[in-house]
Amino acid sequence: MLFEAFKRERVEKIFGIPGGAIIHVYDELCSYENEMDFFLFRHEQGATHAADGYARSTGKPGVVLVTSGPGATNTVTGIATAYMDSVPLVVITGQVSTSAIGTDAFQEVDITGVSMPITKHNHLVTSVEELPQVLKEAFHIATTGRPGPVLIDLPKSLQTAEGEFRYPRKLEIPGYKPTLVGHPRQIKRAVELLKNSKKPLVIAGGGVNLSGTAHLLNQFLDKFGIPVVNTLMGHGLNPQDERLYLGGIGMHGSYYGNYAVVNADLIVALGVRFSDRITGDPKRFAPNAKIVHVDVDPAEIGKNVQVDVPVVGDLKNVLEEFLKFDFEADYSEWIEELQKVKESHPLTYEKHEKFIKPQHVVEAASRYFPPDTVVAADVGQNQMWVAQFYRFRNPRSFLCSGGLGTMGYALPAGIGAKIGNPHKEVLVIAGDGGFQMNIQELMTINRYKLPVKVIVLDNSALGMVRQWQQLFFGCRYSATVLNDNPDFAKIAEDVGIKALRIRRPDDVEGAIDVLVHSKEPMLIHALVDPRENVIPMVPPGGDIGQPLLSAPYDKEILQKTRGEQDE
Repeated sequence: MLFEAFKRERVEKIFGIPGGAIIHVYDELCSYENEMDFFLFRHEQGATHAADGYARSTGKPGVVLVTSGPGATNTVTGIATAYMDSVPLVVITGQVSTSAIGTDAFQEVDITGVSMPITKHNHLVTSVEELPQVLKEAFHIATTGRPGPVLIDLPKSLQTAEGEFRYPRKLEIPGYKPTLVGHPRQIKRAVELLKNSKKPLVIAGGGVNLSGTAHLLNQFLDKFGIPVVNTLMGHGLNPQDERLYLGGIGMHGSYYGNYAVVNADLIVALGVRFSDRITGDPKRFAPNAKIVHVDVDPAEIGKNVQVDVPVVGDLKNVLEEFLKFDFEADYSEWIEELQKVKESHPLTYEKHEKFIKPQHVVEAASRYFPPDTVVAADVGQNQMWVAQFYRFRNPRSFLCSGGLGTMGYALPAGIGAKIGNPHKEVLVIAGDGGFQMNIQELMTINRYKLPVKVIVLDNSALGMVRQWQQLFFGCRYSATVLNDNPDFAKIAEDVGIKALRIRRPDDVEGAIDVLVHSKEPMLIHALVDPRENVIPMVPPGGDIGQPLLSAPYDKEILQKTRGEQDE
């Protein structure tokens, strides 16, 4: 029943690790090896992040298959990561036999109870008769409305039960009726505000990528000539007029992007959560603007920022309605103002004759890799440097943990992206701290000979926390120095992956060129300047119009991480 449902839902890839409470399902998997591919990972968290990367980069739901107890709980971080970023997953966990539930049996955990706050829906199956309906509902709920993870807990005793397989063609789920079509009156009100606006701005969020509407948004921007910024999850926009694109906003957004938000008289927010990392102090966010908020989830509208025109609906439908309107508007003075700010406050960094700057590595990768490359970044400084200095021109091309901030995400997510996009380049960029949290998945890359490219930006620290300690805690570096890091290139080579280790600025371009042209999986271990900070930075809860534009180097961190010989 399980695998027949997978066939009906067009599941092509499955990620997981077997175990005693799911062994019967894995035995049946042998009969379906020619119809769907299974990928064995070295840790259930890695398998779940891989399914997440697969889902984000393809738009298809990721499917995870694990055992009970620790197998199930090991997926929790991956499930929470997907939940916070609205990624469709279907996670199947084995469970002890129905007769043993509640007896503290070997490897028994109430995973439906554990995962309830971090799933869109979950279900403990109690009879074989309900299984087809439960599976149909799982895929439907995971992929419709605001996407998200769904967990099904399948007791071992039911895995050998028999019954008639009646897979529903249609579903009627009481209480679950996502609003997909925006209200015409609200859309008309939004257009009227655009007509009368002098300084409009679009904020594109992760919903643009999740709904597959980047092309419609680009048409909208080009048709009406409206400037656009994006949240961390909204990268991948590419309007024909480059002057319309002003990069990221928020804590580590561009100065000119945040300037646009603060000075706009109208904000059109598309698929945006208005999280604290975007708004800073919500009372000082976009103080001069009326706000139009379009989102498929009504719970997000008005939750963090008060809005003037709420539009509940799927972005595809709403953008198609926007494009039906025609009106004359001239925003040229506003665009010119923003260009002057962009020229006077560019995203930049100072190069060093001895130390590799991490921005240099990211910038070079952006120039050398093809435009349709899928980039998976980890969490922390490396993530923000990628967001700032890698120019994404295609949707679903930037994968990272935005809401949960999960270190260790990038490597397995990049593997999942490569499995889902075998003809695209996939580049993983990670910091030394996050990379070590799921480093075991290098063996998965080698096992399946997946040509994933990896860059480790090693600043010998838990960099973002170290930066906060420098700026806000008087340079007291508590538990953030990693001056005992291994040689990641040697580790990669030991598991069968080509690798280079670089430590001087002159090595960067040549190493990236080799990485791009490698037909095999390859890793670059780049020793970067440990003093470098992510700038601009809006202090937590601060005004996004008043970011820190510089941060002094601290010699102490250089001595602690690399020693006097590198000074």
